[in-house]
Amino acid sequence: MHGDPSPALVQRASFNFEDSYGIMGANFPALELMALYTAATMHDYDHPGRTNAFLVTTLAPQAILYNDRSVLENHHAAAAWSLFLSDPRFNFLVHLERAEFKRFRYLIIEAILATDLKRHFEILAEFNAKMNDTDAPGIDWTNETDRLLAMQMCIKLADINGPCKIHNIHVQWTHRIAEEFYEQGDEEAALGMPISPYMDRNNPQLAKLQESFINHLVAPLCNAYGEAGLLPGEWDDGVQDDDDESLPSSFYSDESGDSDTPVHRKRSPTGRKILCLQTQHLQENHQYWVTQIKESELRPSADATGVSCSGGGRSGEEFGDNNSSGDSSPISLSEDRMEPIAEENSPKSFERSFSFEKEDSKL
Repeated sequence: MHGDPSPALVQRASFNFEDSYGIMGANFPALELMALYTAATMHDYDHPGRTNAFLVTTLAPQAILYNDRSVLENHHAAAAWSLFLSDPRFNFLVHLERAEFKRFRYLIIEAILATDLKRHFEILAEFNAKMNDTDAPGIDWTNETDRLLAMQMCIKLADINGPCKIHNIHVQWTHRIAEEFYEQGDEEAALGMPISPYMDRNNPQLAKLQESFINHLVAPLCNAYGEAGLLPGEWDDGVQDDDDESLPSSFYSDESGDSDTPVHRKRSPTGRKILCLQTQHLQENHQYWVTQIKESELRPSADATGVSCSGGGRSGEEFGDNNSSGDSSPISLSEDRMEPIAEENSPKSFERSFSFEKEDSKL
């Protein structure tokens, strides 16, 4: 199939957000869709619960094998394929032609390697240049390279979309990942290594970590994907065009909670409005962590004066209640931001400097 699109693909008119919304799958041949699903099942296979930076620093066998480059991602792909090929009973691809199998394997590997967050800004910039920037040509759905780029964006968002889940599920998984982080911090301390940021269980900063993770990585990715008309959602034609001032320029804003406009309603390049459940959850979860930050800032002064600082939410130091919904009273977003960590080789078009090189487990 490589370099020779099937007749069905050539003859079928591609769908786009002029016709419908969130129908990316309609533009892919079945083989490529199956490759994307398979990549999703493989992408974290045999994860050791440690970050790439830890494996590189400790000269782990995986780091030596893959020359310190995308260590986990290479390991996931290789280990999963080794398992797949270890027993003929596992091979559901046995009837594919040789060229189809080669294409299938190539797509899976490229999709898994795209989940390395060191490539995050590179892939996002390439996608925006293709779909969202001024004079962007748009994706040519008959072009294999363009479809691969869309696949990479899809699996990246699936990989880090924890904050796009409904609140109680997001919080549960956040605490589970935090415990994995703390276990790495414990091992670093035992080895006499400096404890990586946000991995010291004696100095938890979970709320700040999550707020910045959403603000710097997840939200821009959702924004780009949504502006391209690829997020699952529906048109909201009930909103009139003269409501422009009530709509943010993108469906996510750093001005958390100050606007009455829900971030899950946005304007597409066509002028139509879009409703998306994932971005609604993203806003709610971001506001929850902002509330935790604000409460933790207020608590020391309140404790010093003997005043109780109560609220529905828990601070970053408290992990017990996975169903807390945050303070019922409105709390504005503090202007203080967590200290940025420089992102290596990030494109100039992305001014944000937060890096997850040391925090590359998926939150």
